[in-house]
Amino acid sequence: MQDESQGTPRGPETTGRTLVLFTRNATAQAPDMLQQTAGISALMSPELGAEPVAIKDMAEDGVVYQELGVAVVDADPDQVQALETAVAGEQPVLAVEAERVVYAIETSEEAPPDAPPTAAPWPDTEIGTWGLYATGALASSASGAGIDVAILDTGLDERHPDFATRNPELRSFVPGEEARDGHGHGTHCAGTSCGSRMVFEGPRYGVATDANIHCGKVLGDSGRGGDQGIIAGIDWALASGCDVISMSLGSPVAWNTPHSQVYETVARRALDRGTLIVAAAGNESDRRNDRVNPVGHPANCPSIMAVAALDNAEKIAWFSCGSDPKSGQVDIAGPGVNVRSSWPIPDRYKAISGTSMATPHVAGIAALYAEAKGVRGLDLWAALIQQARRMDLPSLDVGIGLVQAP
Repeated sequence: MQDESQGTPRGPETTGRTLVLFTRNATAQAPDMLQQTAGISALMSPELGAEPVAIKDMAEDGVVYQELGVAVVDADPDQVQALETAVAGEQPVLAVEAERVVYAIETSEEAPPDAPPTAAPWPDTEIGTWGLYATGALASSASGAGIDVAILDTGLDERHPDFATRNPELRSFVPGEEARDGHGHGTHCAGTSCGSRMVFEGPRYGVATDANIHCGKVLGDSGRGGDQGIIAGIDWALASGCDVISMSLGSPVAWNTPHSQVYETVARRALDRGTLIVAAAGNESDRRNDRVNPVGHPANCPSIMAVAALDNAEKIAWFSCGSDPKSGQVDIAGPGVNVRSSWPIPDRYKAISGTSMATPHVAGIAALYAEAKGVRGLDLWAALIQQARRMDLPSLDVGIGLVQAP
């Protein structure tokens, strides 16, 4: 998935670990159930302390994330079979799934090399980037003040001068790596969603300029990680009271592939608590060659808002994935081609493309609605959908349309 412009979706790459989903009222008993059902020893997540620990380095076989009711375990085939039997029985185990490998979603190619010239109604200016104009964020009176936004990605370079006064909360869920971003993707996404109004150099690029920033490093400096880091990051974001979670990450899926029951339940539980999860639809398409691939994992879950990418001529980005009625659909679109934002020092700024770049636009605008309208969870989802600008493009590609600020 590192080269999103080539090839077709392959089967999910897995880590060898297993996700176990429990009923909402059974989380406290989950370690005992794992032991009794499959002989698996597990810790509750708070017992792991401030630093993440790889399961292979633990005396136990896994971790139970109590905010979500999900365990990640090392299990042999017989133990997995015992857990799957429990799903069909009377025990409160709802689903058992293989843990997937996930990636930062971006594409280095900013536009098809053979694309004909098109009018660009939304150029960057010395005041703001084109995405802020296209979404109306630059003109919005809301700033996200008092709203907590979690960006789950490759971390953040907190040394960047544009974050000097923001006091972001940082946490790494990648064993052996600090929260500082050694990749760049996370710093770019954090900048788009919550970058400062006043910047060190160039135009403003941040949407929710006064939101409280929570950056969870769930992907390593290689841009690669696993479901465990994401689950841990979501668990932390909920425990931290975050109103919006932005995830510019994922893995490809094949057509007609069911979405993850674990992630769908996690997202639904988050919505019930007032937290909206927004995720990138994926970059596996090549519309230059008439190939559209389906929305990736975990954005293809119905309770996660899946974001497609548009260019500044208001055309669907050539790499942006599309809806699959049997797998998952695009819900909304955002600016995602040649998007300028923050980058780790010494570079400071960089323009890149991807549904990853569209996703933090939507997350930042969600923070604006949360502040301006006082809405959360499903009501926040509804506000984004109701106010989006309808487009003369297929809904399979752009969902309801282009996200708009209040």
